[in-house]
Amino acid sequence: MKHYTKQDILRLVKEDDVEFIRLQFTDMFGNLKNVAITTGQLDKALNNECMFDGSSIEGFVRIEESDMYLHPDLDTYVTFPWRPQQGKVARFICDVYTTEGKPFEGDPRYILRNVIKEAADLGYTFNVGPELEFFLFNMEENGQPTTVTNERAGYFDLGPLDFGENARRDMVLTLEDMGIAIDASHHEVAPAQHEIDIKYSDALSTADNIMTFKLVARTIAKRHGLHATFMPKPKFGVDGSGMHVNMSLKKDGRNIFDDPNGKLGLSTEAYYFMAGIMKHIMSITAITNPLVNSYKRLVPNFEAPVYVAWSASNRSPLIRVPAGRGSSARIELRCPDPSANPYLTLAVCLAAGLDGIKNKLSPPDSVNKNIFALTDEERAALDVKRLPLNLLEAVLDLEKSEFMRQVLGEHLSNKYIEAKKVEWEEYRTQVTTWEIEQYLYRI
Repeated sequence: MKHYTKQDILRLVKEDDVEFIRLQFTDMFGNLKNVAITTGQLDKALNNECMFDGSSIEGFVRIEESDMYLHPDLDTYVTFPWRPQQGKVARFICDVYTTEGKPFEGDPRYILRNVIKEAADLGYTFNVGPELEFFLFNMEENGQPTTVTNERAGYFDLGPLDFGENARRDMVLTLEDMGIAIDASHHEVAPAQHEIDIKYSDALSTADNIMTFKLVARTIAKRHGLHATFMPKPKFGVDGSGMHVNMSLKKDGRNIFDDPNGKLGLSTEAYYFMAGIMKHIMSITAITNPLVNSYKRLVPNFEAPVYVAWSASNRSPLIRVPAGRGSSARIELRCPDPSANPYLTLAVCLAAGLDGIKNKLSPPDSVNKNIFALTDEERAALDVKRLPLNLLEAVLDLEKSEFMRQVLGEHLSNKYIEAKKVEWEEYRTQVTTWEIEQYLYRI
């Protein structure tokens, strides 16, 4: 990992011929924001003196306390390869601070930092490898996105069947130009659906990389005349898009999830961690699946998890144990979708896993059958619970969880729950095309 000083940044900006710098940060919903400055303001930025109006950002502060400061993380400096090569554009990812010089408690990056510190105090480093799925759709002549595609490619297909192959390749090359290592990329199950897997890294770097990935994907797609969407379920009747999260803990330089003598080659800590996530998953889901639309993906028969179970031998449960061992030993949480705020997602997963380790929780027995094929009675006999059916259920579970509200902090918890209840109420009162088609002519 790079470790830049102020002098390094001043030198790089000059060497790279940078003229504009974007100071980026993330709101509580996972939307990337930025304040752009010229290099003439670089000293001010490096001295943490750049301000913005926090009252304009969803979930931040009231208008009476609106001034907030951006503190650039120097190690996140990078230039945008797609911008002009003369007078380049660079960026920093920033932490948000108050006028009193304290970290802002509603900053998602700060919330993740807090849980990472808790893990570090126990001797752990949290490593994460995300698998991001997305759709590439056609755009109208006026630049508006559609859900239209003329493609019919499927899982692992390639060109000429895969119409997005060139766009996906350019995304990978751009990401690698920006220092983000990519494990793999391929066409997914649904027409126009794609997946790019980011290489394992520490949790904070991974969350930063996910935010950068989304920006790159949308930018490069547009250059190919396509729209990249991370909406979990943009089309009825086909698979939705997930963001599977592969997780492990490192201690003293070793992946402690690995144990050749353990059950399935996993350590007791791995099972404790898994049990912690399963214990808190109902409240976690409001963070990992944050939209009304997220729950259109979490339905049977479309490869997304619906039931709270784990397995090493099939892909229908919530948590899968992939085959890799040694440094690759990990567990894979399969419910998150790419609309989730990555900082909050990794924070709640790590906090839940640490709770499992601290309290030496044991997960239930694995379910090694296709859970979708089981009857309700068979699932009940195995004590297999269902994930929340909709956003309101998930938000109410979050509201009831003292543990998760403490992880997220009072400020963000209250703002987030309030905003999601409003989102649900707006959705609930809509009259949809389905209702018109079902009822108008015969009622």
